[in-house]
Amino acid sequence: MIEPSKSFYVDHLLVEVYASEMEMSESVAKITHQYLQNLLDKQDTVAILLATGNSQIRFLEALIALEGIDWSRIILFHLDEYLGITSDHPASFRRYLRERVEEKVCPQQFYYIAGDTLQPIAECDRYTRLLENQPIDLCFLGIGENGHLAFNDPAVADFQDPAKVKLVKLDDVNRQQQVNTAYFANLADVPQYAFTVTIPMICHAKKIICLAPATRKAQVVKTLLTGNITTNCPASILRQQPQATLFLDVNSASLL
Repeated sequence: MIEPSKSFYVDHLLVEVYASEMEMSESVAKITHQYLQNLLDKQDTVAILLATGNSQIRFLEALIALEGIDWSRIILFHLDEYLGITSDHPASFRRYLRERVEEKVCPQQFYYIAGDTLQPIAECDRYTRLLENQPIDLCFLGIGENGHLAFNDPAVADFQDPAKVKLVKLDDVNRQQQVNTAYFANLADVPQYAFTVTIPMICHAKKIICLAPATRKAQVVKTLLTGNITTNCPASILRQQPQATLFLDVNSASLL
């Protein structure tokens, strides 16, 4: 197991810093692998809530490469999806997860958010019922440059949100990030609305693993760990979650 170069707590949140994104990804994959094996020794099925984005790619590749997980006993959900794009759109999170996860491991079930539904409120209700009927054993997260978790941007994040899944309008920082990471050609192409699992539903997961590597995350990591716990930086709520660990590389930790 690759050891972190630094490990510390901020409030209840464990923070681990690695020498590189690759070392971070490989270590988190092994930690996840052991956690899943232990759960599968104790229970029939395991439910995972998956994130997308560039921060997850190397980690998912490393996790899937490890043997010994019975994926046929694992049920998968995902955190968010754009409203109005099809499942084969290059930026679709369904496509990302289908190609990077489902087709490689063949889980027992993968419940997708139907981004191209004609009835988005009904889709929120459908996905809510699925989550209510399946306690989440493990949630993966990334952090947006505006501090969002999933699509809970500062303007719509609610730490006491009564909803489990909701439709939100994306802010311009979030939409520009999607352009900067090459998922869309320009800002006009990025959908204005998206589905997201809410903050309380995320925090209800039994274990949370958050990956935030790369220099472009350094400022938001500093804000998350040194500022107030507030919806101005939705990810700051992780500091109140003893079941959560934030994994960084030296670049994203460079301002600490």
